[in-house]
Amino acid sequence: MAVFTPLELNEISDWIARDFNIGQATNIRGIHGGIENSNFFLDTMQAGKKQEFVLTIFERLSAKQLPYYLEFMHHLANQGIPVPKPMANKNGEILFSLKGKPAALVTKLPGLSRLAPTTHHCALVGQMLAKMHLAGKDFSKSQANLRSLSWWQATVPQILTHLSNAQQELLNSELAIQEQFFSSPEYASLPQGASHCDLFRDNVLFDPKDASDSTQDQMGGFFDFYFAGTDKWLFDLAVTTNDWCLADNKKDLDPARLDALLQAYQSVRPLTDTEQKSWHLMMRAAALRFWISRLWDFYLPRDAQMLTPHDPTHFENILLNRKAL
Repeated sequence: MAVFTPLELNEISDWIARDFNIGQATNIRGIHGGIENSNFFLDTMQAGKKQEFVLTIFERLSAKQLPYYLEFMHHLANQGIPVPKPMANKNGEILFSLKGKPAALVTKLPGLSRLAPTTHHCALVGQMLAKMHLAGKDFSKSQANLRSLSWWQATVPQILTHLSNAQQELLNSELAIQEQFFSSPEYASLPQGASHCDLFRDNVLFDPKDASDSTQDQMGGFFDFYFAGTDKWLFDLAVTTNDWCLADNKKDLDPARLDALLQAYQSVRPLTDTEQKSWHLMMRAAALRFWISRLWDFYLPRDAQMLTPHDPTHFENILLNRKAL
């Protein structure tokens, strides 16, 4: 999350009061972090009660693409999965326009991030991810993951000139391996459905029941669904695992975290035999996806307030580690 399109309270206060049933807007502040959209915390006051929302202005996604993400979140919220729920205006619309760009308003989840997760947190994430996958089985919309293989193929030529010979060789060779994997019968048979595709540590909140004991934390919810898509559930699990189960050296897998997350996930949705056989290649696919996107954001940045691109070396090291497993 970042700020590409600045927004002041006086620019939206009349709009909020006129078009929504959420009271008067009292405060808006930009959210630091991330790299895709302009995000703001929005406070309102209604009948003497403060309410909190997240307002997003979409910088890359089009109004045609956005209904999938918003309706997926709405579907999950109605299924009891803790996610931000899109707010409809008085006309029942959940997609709007601000400053000539598409925008959405969603509820703000309670809780806090755990950026150094314990096995307890990994288990909560694994269990809820599996529940989310199953809850999305009857979601009627379908939209391909926009950052999957075809995007990798289009993006790699744009970033190759910025890389060393060794990095170019690694990127090209892994892309070729993944092209072969994605065209295989095994890949085609993997279960799929609506997936988050970006469930990093900073996209999950926990409800701290005891401030002095994080092992008492309960799941607060998943958010930032704007990389979601219809994809293999195993890919979603691999993306999540590559971040949540990292060892302290930031490249190896921590055995205890890995076991906690995978056991909890499979307690809800056991992996098929083909998924288990494809696990190693899918972990590499997940690492490749984020190495490519971080290279793209690092070498071909866009201007934005409060924007700090992520270090692409992080996922280069993860890919090298997963290849060596």
